[in-house]
Amino acid sequence: MSGICDGRVVIVTGAGRGIGREHALEFARQGAKVVVNDLGVDVDGSRPASEPANEVVDEIKAMGGEAVANGDDVSSWEGAQRLINSAVESFGTLDVLVNNAGILRDRMLVNMTEDEWDAVIKVHLKGTFAPTRWAAAYWREKVKAGETVDARIINTSSTSGIFGNPGQTNYGAAKAGIAGFTIIAARELGRYGVTVNAIAPGARTRMTENLTRPGRAEPKPGDFDPRDPANVSPLVVWLGSERSRDVTARVFLVSGGRIGVGEGWRRGPTADAEGRWDPAELDEVVTGLVRQAEPVTGMQG
Repeated sequence: MSGICDGRVVIVTGAGRGIGREHALEFARQGAKVVVNDLGVDVDGSRPASEPANEVVDEIKAMGGEAVANGDDVSSWEGAQRLINSAVESFGTLDVLVNNAGILRDRMLVNMTEDEWDAVIKVHLKGTFAPTRWAAAYWREKVKAGETVDARIINTSSTSGIFGNPGQTNYGAAKAGIAGFTIIAARELGRYGVTVNAIAPGARTRMTENLTRPGRAEPKPGDFDPRDPANVSPLVVWLGSERSRDVTARVFLVSGGRIGVGEGWRRGPTADAEGRWDPAELDEVVTGLVRQAEPVTGMQG
């Protein structure tokens, strides 16, 4: 097993199924040693099981790679620390953290419960923060000890968060938060030799099967499948390699064979009174600015 990630030690969270599984397998094909983290839960976060992570580890070993399974909860402070420690204890170091774990509890805002909000925010947003925090601390200590670090963090955002999808205020808010978190973390961690990027993937998984447009044609056997989750992983693996050291603080949209760079909030049309506005003056000012601004994009960006 050799490739662009030879010898690198990689953690992939939520790697038992779907996109995370494909990340773990492709990292292994490219020579990485992989910690396969997964709780094995259903889409809503219920019924944990160890089989999915162990099955991916078995696949990697069968192809000649190295991998270990980890069942820690990434949204737990202590669990996230154990996850980072497991990579170091198993393989001697950590080079790449891919934050991929997630759940769905979709509901229209007027019907959403507190638990549905809290559960999704915890898994996605805290489940990105906590492993990142412990990984960053590990890398900072290495730098302070005089070692050279060339590390990577790849987070998972979503078009639901950066463009907005009805019925997903909890999920979308978490994914938008991850995009913002990515940019700030990149600015903080660059001094330690760490790049931080995110992807907003599009693929057919357990989490998206209910969002498939009715009547969508399935590819014929042997044809390219643009919704195959494996299509997302080449970019993630490249971002995890040494080749990507000059790319940081970016959010990439990736699906099928298409990769795009997300362009975030920027100041658009502006009016300046050079003093405090009177609210009554703003009728034409604000509506005029909105007329000049780019229209709000839909889910396709």
